[in-house]
Amino acid sequence: RCPRPALPVLRWLPRYSRAWLPLDLLAGLAVGLTAVPQALAYAELAGLPLQYGLYSSFMGCFVYFFLGTAKDVTLGPTAIMSLLVSSYAFHEPVYAVLLAFLSGCIQLAMGLLHLGFLLDFISCPVIKGFTSAASITISFNQIKNILGLQGIPRQFFLQVYETLRRIGETRAGDAVLGLACLAALAALRAMKSRLPRAASAEPLAARISCRIVWISATARNALVVLFAGLVAYSFQVMGSQPLTLTGSIPRGLPAFRPPRFSMAAPNGTVPFWSMVEDMGVGLAVVPLMGLLETIAIAKAFASQNGYRIDPNQELLALGIANILGSFVSSYPITGSFGRTAVNAQSGVCTPAGGLVTGALVLLSLAYLTSLFYYIPKAALAAVIISAVVPMFDAGIFRTLWRVKRLDLVPLCVTFLLCFWEVQYGIVAGVLVSGILLLYSIARPPIKVSEGDVLLVQPGSSLHFPAIECLRDTVCSRALAASPPRSVILDCCHISSIDYTVVVGLAELLQELRKHGLSLAFCGLKDPVLQVLLSANLEGFQHFPSREEAERCRGAELWDSRTDPFTSTESSGLI
Repeated sequence: RCPRPALPVLRWLPRYSRAWLPLDLLAGLAVGLTAVPQALAYAELAGLPLQYGLYSSFMGCFVYFFLGTAKDVTLGPTAIMSLLVSSYAFHEPVYAVLLAFLSGCIQLAMGLLHLGFLLDFISCPVIKGFTSAASITISFNQIKNILGLQGIPRQFFLQVYETLRRIGETRAGDAVLGLACLAALAALRAMKSRLPRAASAEPLAARISCRIVWISATARNALVVLFAGLVAYSFQVMGSQPLTLTGSIPRGLPAFRPPRFSMAAPNGTVPFWSMVEDMGVGLAVVPLMGLLETIAIAKAFASQNGYRIDPNQELLALGIANILGSFVSSYPITGSFGRTAVNAQSGVCTPAGGLVTGALVLLSLAYLTSLFYYIPKAALAAVIISAVVPMFDAGIFRTLWRVKRLDLVPLCVTFLLCFWEVQYGIVAGVLVSGILLLYSIARPPIKVSEGDVLLVQPGSSLHFPAIECLRDTVCSRALAASPPRSVILDCCHISSIDYTVVVGLAELLQELRKHGLSLAFCGLKDPVLQVLLSANLEGFQHFPSREEAERCRGAELWDSRTDPFTSTESSGLI
């Protein structure tokens, strides 16, 4: 059997079919028409010059062509990542590019060390709380551009206060255009979702009409931005400009050079370690959220379209994309759900579609930046709001209330604190989820049945925080019974124990024996049995099944007549 190629592109490129080429070209073009206006909008959200959005939109496409394992995924700037960059890069391009480089190094190291399992500790309620809060904060952050307001602070609560206080300063031109763009984007999105699939038996004209509508709805961001730009240009020609424009964007491709590891400041130079300290917890939050977004999107579309991905290879691809991206002045990138959905719906067959998307972005940088001058900021704000509103999941609160109300705690903690600062919300949500997880380990469900003997059945494996709870339950129920009862510990659900548990069981055996009671074990799995036998517990008795242990009920029956497997050696633990 031939070994599997280490480079993912070598798994599909040798068998590339000519029939796939038009589909990959169409998908790459559709994603590119979505990516260019979104890149400009997301750079605005990140607080960076708009060209940095375009700088961040092409390297991921080329890297993923070689290293990605999901045919649908596209890498680039996203609303969530732009929000995080805004928080941790302080609107400084040097910080943003260095953050991309360091995030890529962390992601690459996690992929090489197979540490992707760490993402499993970020629970679904935490993710939903973060994305729902981000949807609101990002949307409200763009209200100032819809209304044409200047000088609005970044912090959410101050933002709300200042926007409401200064709403009388709204520029009518920006507001009308922004709302019109929002309405157009919503209408085109609804049109696409309701568009029936044209059957091959239908007339050619009907199929062409459906395809035109589908392309228009898919490229809605580009069409709306183009229309808004034409409106702004018309006003400029007439000599009046009621709109706030994007302004000049430098033309040309970014230089290929390493990121800067220091920054000139008015009072001297900010060294590398000071920049790292300034970014602080962002060096954990940004790479982890990037990985989480990419893996979640890749898994979702792989499951939907019937193929498998390699999570660790995805970590490597994202890490290398961010490292190489930092050499072309990119800020941190990740998988984009919206553009990946466009890619999948366009019928993409391989990651080769990303080459077309990347080439389209490069062409825009090389030849079209002069036209971006006339794009109104209100139109870009509408593009961002249209992209993030679907991220708010109102139903998750109702679902968790119905399914498991305790999971509302990390959801609400994350959701509320993210309005204060994103990093506090994510860290607090992970900590609360961790505490709930540890509590379930420390207090496992214990079923107690009373009869001639006390049958105790832990509902999960026993680890060191749980042994005191088990001891207290057994002693309180066994000794409080009238008369006191011996105990059978049914271990059928216990797959592992640790040394502290062994010590606690030895102490429990001694305590029951002082009161003339016995403790027998049944249903032990082999790994657990080997640990207990190796510990040489004094008076240790175990039976193959609960029924056999119950037949030997009563301490007077647990003697040599039943010939159980008994260890009578002295315990070295007590």
